[in-house]
Amino acid sequence: MNLKIKFLLSLFFLTGFFVSAQTGVTVIDSIYSNGIYRTYRLYRPTIYTGTTSVPLILNLHGYTSTSLQQQFYGNFMPIADTANFLVVHPQGTKDGSNQPYWNAGISTVGANDLLFLSQLIDSLKATYNIDNNCVYSTGMSNGGFMSNYLACNLSNKIAAIAGVTGTIFTNWYSSCNPGRPVPVMHIHGTADPTVPYTGNITMIAADTLVKMWRVKNNCNAVPSFSNVPNINTTDGCTAEHYIYSGGNSGSSVEFYKILGGGHTWPGAAFTTGVTCQDFNASVQIWRFFRKYKLNTLTSINEFSNSNNEILVFPNPSSNYIQIMSDEDLAYELHDVSGKKIKVKETNKNSLDISELENGIYFLTL
Repeated sequence: MNLKIKFLLSLFFLTGFFVSAQTGVTVIDSIYSNGIYRTYRLYRPTIYTGTTSVPLILNLHGYTSTSLQQQFYGNFMPIADTANFLVVHPQGTKDGSNQPYWNAGISTVGANDLLFLSQLIDSLKATYNIDNNCVYSTGMSNGGFMSNYLACNLSNKIAAIAGVTGTIFTNWYSSCNPGRPVPVMHIHGTADPTVPYTGNITMIAADTLVKMWRVKNNCNAVPSFSNVPNINTTDGCTAEHYIYSGGNSGSSVEFYKILGGGHTWPGAAFTTGVTCQDFNASVQIWRFFRKYKLNTLTSINEFSNSNNEILVFPNPSSNYIQIMSDEDLAYELHDVSGKKIKVKETNKNSLDISELENGIYFLTL
């Protein structure tokens, strides 16, 4: 790029675990659905003004979890602060064991979550300036199951989905018929003790899920393959990345296979099991989502993009800076005196700034 872009970065350090500062607001609200009030948490970044339409991401919690926990565990807020999209964190109802859950087709009784999430999308569209063609769903575990259920049954509203450690229940697996190609990303650990990688009598295997979507989208049978750089050698796992491209209407299926990974969200600040820290699931999910629109379903990578979007986040930060761009970019980092600062490049999209002192820095791309 001939044009140099400067970013003002603020670095800070915290004791204990890292928490990124958010600049937006969280709106807690509810809608009336199927006879009961259903609550949700909507993250609205400061840069959202309502003058232009923006994407919406549904971020669904896992079984026994909550919308609040998912908001910070599967954290999209630093990305939304820069990329300007809304993130809604709906709350599931309680099952017979009094635990929060999503009825992702496991039972014909109980909550009608398909109806609730469809009505929630409509309600948010009536309140906010949301791009009808850029509504996406992701989730952890049971939230991943629900995202796949939406892809099969609400493909007229959902442009693409991504599931982390959640597949599809066997009782309805064979009846999935979305009626159009649905781009899908799946992330799964081979040592997942909760949703087994190889599946069981209740849920299909991760490989089976990936193959199902590859076939439905008519993607290439042979994927492009790469090893995710093992930038964290102490996290107890490594990752492989498979891309099945060439699908109908430009669709694709991406699969992150976490070798030795547990029932966890890669890149999460809070670790409750073997958590891959070689990549950030939220970053890669947004990279995947932003390629697709419902009305065209053609990957923007197939076109020449003269208006390359560059995202730098989180900002402020204490340990790393993520750079997302459609192009390979050179960079320079300077302190306030103009002195060039050398930092470790963990990979082509991430800078390790953990050894820098607190202060203001300038990143030039």
